[in-house]
Amino acid sequence: MRGQLRRLAALAVPVYAELLSGVVASVIGALWVARLGGVAVAAVTLAGTVENLLLGLVLVVASGTSVRLAHGLGAGDRAEAARTAREATWLCAAGSAVLAVPGFLLRDRLVGAFLDGAAAAHAAGYLTVAFPAFALFFGQRVADELFKGAGDTRTPMRIALLSNALLLLLDPLLILGPGPLPALGVPGAALALALSRAVALAVTLRLRRRLRRRAWGRRRGRTEPRPRTADGTGGAGGAAVRILRAGAPFGLDFTARMAVGTAQLGLVAGFGVAALAGYGLGYRVLLVVTMAFYALRQAAAIEAARLTGAGQGAALDTLRRATGRLAALLGALAAVPAATLAVPLTALFTADRAVAAQSVGFLRAAALYLLPYALVVALGGVHQGAGAGRPLVVSVLLGLGAQLAASAALSGPLGVTGVWLGPAAGAGVQLALLAALTRRRRPGWASAGVCQSGSHGIDSGRAADPASARR
Repeated sequence: MRGQLRRLAALAVPVYAELLSGVVASVIGALWVARLGGVAVAAVTLAGTVENLLLGLVLVVASGTSVRLAHGLGAGDRAEAARTAREATWLCAAGSAVLAVPGFLLRDRLVGAFLDGAAAAHAAGYLTVAFPAFALFFGQRVADELFKGAGDTRTPMRIALLSNALLLLLDPLLILGPGPLPALGVPGAALALALSRAVALAVTLRLRRRLRRRAWGRRRGRTEPRPRTADGTGGAGGAAVRILRAGAPFGLDFTARMAVGTAQLGLVAGFGVAALAGYGLGYRVLLVVTMAFYALRQAAAIEAARLTGAGQGAALDTLRRATGRLAALLGALAAVPAATLAVPLTALFTADRAVAAQSVGFLRAAALYLLPYALVVALGGVHQGAGAGRPLVVSVLLGLGAQLAASAALSGPLGVTGVWLGPAAGAGVQLALLAALTRRRRPGWASAGVCQSGSHGIDSGRAADPASARR
């Protein structure tokens, strides 16, 4: 148990630092854009929302890549790991073209559906730069997951710190144009992001060559066997299918949460500007803690995939318990300050009493759902990494439906406070359903050949040394 706790922490802490640096850079960038006025902020907000919607599809390939690579390395199957890396690259190229080309051609219609006038022009200018550069974003996510699948979460963290440091430098230069530099405004924000990503990806690709030689490069004089899987998919095309199957639960989870979050935002908006602003402020505060849940989920998924590949069913049970303990600790540590320090935390960001009151109410209500939410997110990583992602998707979809229903029902008698309480009800339903749907699937985890969601097949009986996936 202690060994699993240490390994989870070693994998999760760099992921958390990576995620946190992105949020900090995003917030500071928004402050620079805010100097251009509300129209510019609206334009960048819409563009960011579009990228978040595309992220759900990116996650299918990126998350599936890390899971399948960890699975192959855990099984000691270097040939399968190499196929996974190659097919991930092709999926990235194809996905970038499928998403970016139509987006670029239809950008004016896209922004016109939400904005008009100057705001629409600014948003179209941003997307004129952002869509052609989308391949940089997609490529970086997939490259990061290759490192993570090999058990290295520190390199993606360092690359993220580099990229976000460049972004912090380029934003004021390209947006505001101090001195002789031209002020590019909103398109400058997109260009700064594209340039920072381009530099980061170039560095990552150089480092990836070393990773390839170390983790899955073929050894001289040895022919790797062609893998045989339970679903009959083998070779390069089969590797692509396995990546998509392994990543589908992650993408569905993210997309469903985004959709329900948007609907939740609509409910809050019905109670006025102060409620909406307070919700936005409190949500940003919670990002600092909830990202720790997702960092733990990534770590748990990588480790679960490795153990599944190695055929270690008993170790999967230990991993599940260790993940649950860490998630419960993180959830409790997040809930306490949300309940007791809501007032001083809110005061750091606003002096508006009406907005502060709404933010405080939201944070205190959030304390009720942070613990079950942490458990669902983190334990979901174990089941997704082990190839049993279907129960998680079912529990999340039903739980999010319960959240919206509870928010709408409680908003009548309790006002906006009822909307704040909806996520707690939804998280409780998700946790209860996840426990019920996975209780009978866990014992032995089918000797670690877990294939409940079609994510993993049972590879050709090569005994695996789990240490082969470690750096």
